[in-house]
Amino acid sequence: MQRIRLRYTKRGRLRFTSHRDFQRAFERALRRSEVPMAYSAGFTPHPKVSYANAAPTGTGSEAEFLEIALTEHRDPHVLRDLLNESLPDGLDITDAVEARTSGLADRLTASVWEMRLDGVTVQDAEQAVAAFLAAETVEVQRRAKNGVRTFDAREAVVALEALDPRPDGSVDTACAILRLVVRHMTPAVRPDDVLSGLRAVADLAPPVPVAVTRLAQGLFDEESGTVTDPLAPDRDAPPAVPATAPGSVATAPEGSGSA
Repeated sequence: MQRIRLRYTKRGRLRFTSHRDFQRAFERALRRSEVPMAYSAGFTPHPKVSYANAAPTGTGSEAEFLEIALTEHRDPHVLRDLLNESLPDGLDITDAVEARTSGLADRLTASVWEMRLDGVTVQDAEQAVAAFLAAETVEVQRRAKNGVRTFDAREAVVALEALDPRPDGSVDTACAILRLVVRHMTPAVRPDDVLSGLRAVADLAPPVPVAVTRLAQGLFDEESGTVTDPLAPDRDAPPAVPATAPGSVATAPEGSGSA
């Protein structure tokens, strides 16, 4: 069995697809591409696909991850191209590597988010960010299955800054970009929770819906303050050595110089 790890996107209107919608589209692409999938056992076998930490419905993403198990060996880059031919534009496989390490989900400990606040000046955004970061706790509420839940949105936030999206300094329309780095904790703190916190501490309320995009997710590097690529360990690890069947004798590759 071969395991392949994929990085994919949710762009444009496809950001409104739910995780279940993506599952259906992806499994359809697997069938159309004739990928030799491994299946689970039982009365209703399912293709072995492991999804990790999917972005909320309505948010875009450049860094979603999943893992598939195959019954035959395939080149990851060829597989990526085949799947992209069968997936709708906006759901794009941007990277594919053979899984040579364990614990992909354990390497997804933080995310980098970008939030576009149309109708909000950079100055107002900077003041709200300063108030949020200065607070020890910022309590927000979220409606859950068991009712309304109150939790701290401040603890999970590693970094938050306001940026001007117009480097030329034009002032035709007010707009600010928030760059957020947040740890994956329980309960999970999402971008909309941070926006609720900004409203609570600084009365920041964008007049139009905020466009949210996940730019990266992976391990948070404490020294550099960055989120690292979770697929890098698989690229750096040596290829697995094929197992030798019982009773057989391993032979050296031609031209290896072995006696």
